[in-house]
Amino acid sequence: MLDYIWLDGYLPILSQLPNNFNSAAILFHPFIQMPSGWEKSKRANPYQHIYPSDEEMFKLGEPISWKEVMAKSNLNSYKELFRALQYLTGAPSDEYKKLASYFKSNPDFYYPKEDRTSLFILDGLVKILCSKGANTLYFSEPIHDTNGSFKVNDMSSLEIANLSPNESIITDKNRDFAFMGIYDSFITLLLAKDTNIEDIIKSQNLEALICNKETYLNSFI
Repeated sequence: MLDYIWLDGYLPILSQLPNNFNSAAILFHPFIQMPSGWEKSKRANPYQHIYPSDEEMFKLGEPISWKEVMAKSNLNSYKELFRALQYLTGAPSDEYKKLASYFKSNPDFYYPKEDRTSLFILDGLVKILCSKGANTLYFSEPIHDTNGSFKVNDMSSLEIANLSPNESIITDKNRDFAFMGIYDSFITLLLAKDTNIEDIIKSQNLEALICNKETYLNSFI
């Protein structure tokens, strides 16, 4: 079992990892493009804000990368885009104004999921955790202080996503890998015993920033 890790945003991420992990990467939760007219068909009135459920997002939605959104909203880096997203939990910024303008011209386009790992990358992450033969995974979540295990073949992506209402950490028995949602953010942190985490990420076509010795959560966020 691996308890959820509370990271200090002012210390390097790699220096805070449990001893068996040697590398880490920040994974970006994709934006969500629903079919044209979807929100209008769901609204009871013109002022109602609609956000797709997990099931609707997974069945009908298309994941949109941060790189694509950056290019279309004239934001120059992952850090700028993250700062724009922080308006949802903090104060407005110049970056947010650029992002908001793009959203206004793109109906049925939605922000990424906060706190817990996006369904659009969950399947790839489970494959990584099982890549060395694991068929049972272990989870820990800090809000209700619950933990447990599950057989991968017995759980759908939706069921795995709903193991916790918010952030959680999931790992394999040998702790070759782990991934955890980060509170109040739009990212998931992938941890690996191997040092070649970039190759691991590429194998599942995940969008990520590889952590080095100077990568802090606060310097990025």
